[in-house]
Amino acid sequence: MTKSKKDKIYVLDTSVLLYDSEAVKNFQKNDIAIPITVLEEIDTFKKGNDVINLHAREFSRYLDKISDKNLLQKWIPLNGETHGKLRVISNENSELDASKVFGNEKNDHRILNSVLKLMEEEPKKKVILVSKDINLRIKARSLNIDAEDYETIQIKDIDHLYQGKKEVACDDAIINKIYDEGKLPYTDLQEEKPNNNQFFILKGQSGSALGYFNEESSSIELVQKKTAYGVTPRNAEQTFALNAILNPNNLLVTITGAAGTGKTLIALAGALEQRRNFHQIFLARPIVPLSNNDIGYLPGDISSKIDPYMQPLWDNLSFIKNQFPESSNKFQKVDDMLENDKLRIIPLAYIRGRSLSNVIFIVDEAQNLTPHEVKTIITRAGENTKIIFTGDIFQIDTPYLDTQSNGLSFLVDRMHDNELYAHINLEKGERSELANLASKLL
Repeated sequence: MTKSKKDKIYVLDTSVLLYDSEAVKNFQKNDIAIPITVLEEIDTFKKGNDVINLHAREFSRYLDKISDKNLLQKWIPLNGETHGKLRVISNENSELDASKVFGNEKNDHRILNSVLKLMEEEPKKKVILVSKDINLRIKARSLNIDAEDYETIQIKDIDHLYQGKKEVACDDAIINKIYDEGKLPYTDLQEEKPNNNQFFILKGQSGSALGYFNEESSSIELVQKKTAYGVTPRNAEQTFALNAILNPNNLLVTITGAAGTGKTLIALAGALEQRRNFHQIFLARPIVPLSNNDIGYLPGDISSKIDPYMQPLWDNLSFIKNQFPESSNKFQKVDDMLENDKLRIIPLAYIRGRSLSNVIFIVDEAQNLTPHEVKTIITRAGENTKIIFTGDIFQIDTPYLDTQSNGLSFLVDRMHDNELYAHINLEKGERSELANLASKLL
């Protein structure tokens, strides 16, 4: 006999609730169990300005609300017929002790013991541990516990994530036409309408051209190579990235690619080129601290605390400045902007609640953000604000994120056909021949 979905109990780990405070609402009519150890861990995350701290507080409030006049160790209906029931499980005295199996007592092992005990208490139901912690899932499976990743906010097919560009083989007549007229109907290349702001590399027998799809004119328009604040693109993808940043209609831009492809440099140069159109330029990177330590434990003022994390941004600014002689106006302009707060490097943790108007906001290393953090940043945008996210979705430093669940991948997947949005994936490394050699051979 096939079991119905109601016969499942999902046990949620701390990592899931810190990733999505409303996770308990996303399992349809299945029942949800929360180990008491998870509540203890949630309590340690309540203080702070990061999104995980917000999620910890929101989940605690939600649990307090639904448990009013109810005992949490009994099954509590979540939302009538549309959801299942929830309870907190505190009994960890199972026949199989995870701490004895793995040699020491840790919170993870207490959570596993709670799951094992629940399996003993509910033999007719399928108990599944849900965690974003890979090692915990592996440990669970070694104890014959079904374990899954939390996949509600996740890209299903990362191999086919939107790249922002397409290479098309065509006749030389098409190449000549786009150069002569500056554009051509998209139907000259394909029947299907392209995504908004999608880029094209047109390759003929004896020439090539670069273009992008303009939704308003319904045409593939010619993309010219431009220089921004002394920085000239070195390949087609960098040309597309700079075009996207300089296009005033693109209020949201994402640039992905491996280290050394020029993501941050192009974003900074494009922002500086448009400095007169905005009141300020903000630069930020997510700070990935050790354990759950806030940057407050570091010595010095806020500038001293965040400087080590922001050094790559300073390096790129220095490179741009050095495209000009020290005596030149453009060299001095960068220092003047820093002194007058026209160009600011800030921690992301302090933008919650702000409204950012008339700014270009560059967020570097955005692959280390959750989808909720990316949403929080974008919803801060006021009038005349452009936001640029850069990052490498295959180089993630946050323990509970991966290529499918990070905020940058999620953003590209959800936004790829919006008229305000442009995306490009950079493939060719341009840092140096030595860096390229290391990337290929080591």
